[in-house]
Amino acid sequence: MSAYEVNFDGLVGLTHNYAGLSFGNVASTSSKNSAANPKLAALQGLRKMKALADLGFKQGVLPPQDRPCIASLRQLGFSGDDASVLAKAAQQAPHLLSAVSSASSMWVANAATVSPSADTADGKVHFTVANLNSKFHRSIEEQTTSKALKAIFPDPHYFAHHRALAQQSIMSDEGAANHNRLCAGYGEPGVEVFVYGRQAYGGSLEPTKYPARQTREASEAVARLHQLDQAKTVFIQQNPKVIDLGVFHNDVISVSNANVLFHHQEAFLNQSAAFAEIARKLQQLGSDFTPIEVPSAKVSVSDAVATYLFNSQLLSKSDGKMLIVVPEESRRNARVWAYLQALLKGDNPIDELRVFDLRESMCNGGGPACLRLRVVLSALELGAANQQALLNEPLYQSLCNWVNKHYRDRLTEADLADPQLLMENRSALDELTQVMNLGSIYAFQQV
Repeated sequence: MSAYEVNFDGLVGLTHNYAGLSFGNVASTSSKNSAANPKLAALQGLRKMKALADLGFKQGVLPPQDRPCIASLRQLGFSGDDASVLAKAAQQAPHLLSAVSSASSMWVANAATVSPSADTADGKVHFTVANLNSKFHRSIEEQTTSKALKAIFPDPHYFAHHRALAQQSIMSDEGAANHNRLCAGYGEPGVEVFVYGRQAYGGSLEPTKYPARQTREASEAVARLHQLDQAKTVFIQQNPKVIDLGVFHNDVISVSNANVLFHHQEAFLNQSAAFAEIARKLQQLGSDFTPIEVPSAKVSVSDAVATYLFNSQLLSKSDGKMLIVVPEESRRNARVWAYLQALLKGDNPIDELRVFDLRESMCNGGGPACLRLRVVLSALELGAANQQALLNEPLYQSLCNWVNKHYRDRLTEADLADPQLLMENRSALDELTQVMNLGSIYAFQQV
């Protein structure tokens, strides 16, 4: 069956700022208190989307969230009209105002886990929204994310949507950032690889400095919800030592495409045994497994975290080879750049490289792969999706005009209490739902 991998990138929100909210994400905490440029951030993301669409890759768009989230502040005891709620939060608990103002939904690799219809027992594309409960500022995204995904993939004949897992630590789920799929072709059955940081029951080695955000129990629950075959599913633990070096998600240390897994030498625990299981299960589907291991001697974990080498996109080209998309930071690091040049000349499927300036996202701890949610769709499923969420030249121009009209070019934490910012955000998002034909997905539109 012919199928496409569609990359749905998150639009950067109007409140993009550097609050340093994500403990364990070195780039995020290092940028705390710097001034951000939301307009530039959004345009940088759109340029990446457009460049890849122009190369012939299927590209979609996911909307940002309504921020600051007034409903969350009211739930935490702040009262009065919206302006009063903002003022009280800024005075009494500025850290909470920063949290409910985060534009972190831009990193839609954490929006959900997606299984294509070729892998599921009922032949539908399954979506499970991530609960993101390891970080308060992200745990409040669930409801809007669910509505957005249902607005983009509305037909129940093709798409199955699941609620986020229970907001409990044993079910900590960070979405597709800890999920890979290996296959011979997008439309053929594949092996889904779930990467976890800790196991709540039964015990496992855990990091000592930074939290492990994904549990095995959550990954197993998602696999059950998606009706996956155990014979085509693998669970592998992330190396706790690299988590303590700033690898807060698996997509900071490995990335997959088709039958290729591009990974660091220190990415996983019991790596050889896990890879043997992947190879065996892929072989049963008629496909070889092609791991590309980056040795520590050539690229250290610290270099990988600083440059987001593995938070890249691997994309299949029409000639059967692959394109790797990396952030500008990878070019600026001599060791990483030297490795990439050698990679392109080596005996492997990757023979082309594209570099993008995503500095605004990178400073907050998100690279090319963080910004996109991969959704494998057959031609029929693609036709059943909301076509106004698929990037083409008219939509690109509309979104650029929308950003230039509504976004500020400078934002600090002190600006988050400005009631005008809230009004700007809601006016912009109301307009965006019309541009993308999303309907009323935001709470302020329900009033």
